Amino acid sequence: MDGDRVEIDGGIMEGGGQILRVSTALSCLLGLPLRVRRIRAGRSQPGLRPQHLSGLEIIRDLCEGKLEGGEIGSTEITFTPGKIKGGTHIADTKTAGSVCLLMQVAMPCVLFAASPSELHLKGGTNAEMAPQIDYTVMVFKPIVEKFNFTFNCDIKKRGYYPQGGGEVVVQMSPVKELSPINLTERGTVTKIYGRAFVAGALPIKLAKDMSAAAVRCIRKEIRDLYINIQPVREPDDQAFGTGSGIIIVAETSTGCLLAGSSLGKRGKNSDKVGIEAAEILLRNLKHGGTVDDSLQDQLIIFMALAKGVSRVKSGPITLHTQTAIHFAEQLTKAKFTVTKWEEEDPSKDTYIIECQGMGMINPNL
Repeated sequence: MDGDRVEIDGGIMEGGGQILRVSTALSCLLGLPLRVRRIRAGRSQPGLRPQHLSGLEIIRDLCEGKLEGGEIGSTEITFTPGKIKGGTHIADTKTAGSVCLLMQVAMPCVLFAASPSELHLKGGTNAEMAPQIDYTVMVFKPIVEKFNFTFNCDIKKRGYYPQGGGEVVVQMSPVKELSPINLTERGTVTKIYGRAFVAGALPIKLAKDMSAAAVRCIRKEIRDLYINIQPVREPDDQAFGTGSGIIIVAETSTGCLLAGSSLGKRGKNSDKVGIEAAEILLRNLKHGGTVDDSLQDQLIIFMALAKGVSRVKSGPITLHTQTAIHFAEQLTKAKFTVTKWEEEDPSKDTYIIECQGMGMINPNL
């Protein structure tokens, strides 16, 4: 069997957990046995971290596959997928490893399961180096559902660095196939809203400060819109540990959603957290794309699986996106092209990501 394994170099390009997520999800979907070498080779702690191992384990469980080399610190794994089944699956990072990244790896697979799925994902809901759960619900969900599927995401408990302890439950039904998307019209910004949160031992004043600082920063560029960033204190029974952060979303006349977010940490001024999120949002609004930097790479696997041509207008192509495209093309028959968008304003750094999807069909439906 080993002769037929697809060989993946986990140390190239972005060189992180994303390579594992994209390649194992596609391996599971396409029934391709996989070997990934040099996992996170260039990172300060190479090899699998709890986050990545939990992702591999949920994929293994989803399809009754076989995983070898699945331990913390391992730099090589082999994975032999089985048949994707629905039902209830649990993944627990036992750390502040991101539940959103667990969702990223599992979601494409359960779309092509034989029956509905319920994923219980445990870890950090608002963690560094990953989308916050608020981003997943407020931005990722409404946009990714344009591929013609829906899912429900119930935040049972929020969890923060370093302990985690959060839990979300994702419910979704399988589909026959995914429709392509066409996100090429940005439109004008019609609304800006968001939430600044504190949890645990932190006072609500910090949330108010984050919100006010973010509004002041956005006001310098956008003067004529009401900006509604709610300061909230997470109820104690719905949050584990202490954390703070902010997410700000801009909605456009064509239904695009772009965001900026930031997390608080010890010694970081709350004004700075608010300003950081506002600056990310403003930067995402400047490039004229229909998706922000965080969403860009998350759409690639769905574009690759969809039936037909998807087109997305974006800002500068991130290394994460280039990496996702590279491995999607290596493993599927999808073909991507990225071209500079010169039509409106050549000075803007805008691109069109186009994909002729492979047209994955759910064999179970």
